[in-house]
Amino acid sequence: MKINHALAMALSALSAGLLISCVKPADENKASEVDSQKVAQNGATTNAADSSSVSADKIVAVDISPDTEKAYLTHVANDIVIPAYADAAKQSGLLYDLAQKHCQQAPLSGDELQALRDQWLVLAQAWANAEMINFGPATASMSNLYINYYPDERGLVHSGVANLIAANPTLTAEQLANESAIVQGVPGLEEALYANDSLDAGQCAYVISASSALSTRLKNIEDNWQQNATELLAIDKTAESDRGLNQWFNSLLSLVETMKSNAIDQPLGLTGKAKGHLPAATAGQSRDIINAKLATLNQALTDPELTAILGSNNKNEVADSLSTALADATTLLAQMPEDLATADKATQQELHDHLTTITRVIKRQLIPTLGLRVGFNSTDGD
Repeated sequence: MKINHALAMALSALSAGLLISCVKPADENKASEVDSQKVAQNGATTNAADSSSVSADKIVAVDISPDTEKAYLTHVANDIVIPAYADAAKQSGLLYDLAQKHCQQAPLSGDELQALRDQWLVLAQAWANAEMINFGPATASMSNLYINYYPDERGLVHSGVANLIAANPTLTAEQLANESAIVQGVPGLEEALYANDSLDAGQCAYVISASSALSTRLKNIEDNWQQNATELLAIDKTAESDRGLNQWFNSLLSLVETMKSNAIDQPLGLTGKAKGHLPAATAGQSRDIINAKLATLNQALTDPELTAILGSNNKNEVADSLSTALADATTLLAQMPEDLATADKATQQELHDHLTTITRVIKRQLIPTLGLRVGFNSTDGD
């Protein structure tokens, strides 16, 4: 089943609701500018992080020297970004190895199928971590959609994978690489592994090919970052520009906003008519995906090197607000069922409100404190 590329990419852009974050370059004096959107008053529960928010026009930005900025961005590249892609590539490779081992004889079911499912979930969580990097090679030419075609609001993955396997039961990784984003990556593997009680020879061939093609794509992204981190994060431009910092922190903001909108609000129908589906809906593991995203946000936003920068101008209250907001959301999530769709509506709304608080702290406290600017295309509605 070969889908026309122009049509496939148009469908991808339409269904995924891509957020393209256009960030204005900071002025040379790193002047603070805040988002002009009015904060919605929705009656959400106010926690410590939200109530301690400081009016952005009263915030004095910290003084970050070019050398400090360079050291921090180098740390982000080497200790956060590259390891995230490396782990995703590793987990896809492990799934490929398991598939080759267990798919020697089909049909495949029982403990062997469960082993593949378990490894898929580890892979899905690893990619959820890497999605915090909303710029660079992973998003070039919509490559991220080939890894995670989401949100699939029209259910294209389900029919696409089934049709592809039926049309080509001896599919190879090279053949799959030329197919649409709809039938590739993490969601395609989820569909094959969880939509069936056992895997026949064609489904096994798909799992082997899809995990192999995904490993190649992820390894290429990792290698690109290894070779070009200085350029991608403008690490050598810190004396003249805050482009790297702007990209990084607006990317983290984008992760919260898109998670709140595409993965919580819309599929659960909290503020409007329900559309799309929760992440890992076929697997019934949406909580683990959201938890992985919160974990990576916690790693990035409570990072000791960032905290040291914020503390350099007695701004530790910003770090405290972030830590509190993230801890509140993580604690609530741990109490929810694996499939968030089965949680009661009040708890779903509470999780949504916690994500709103995290968004507000990033927009109204963290970004202004760092002397940065919120990107043009905020989707949060905060």
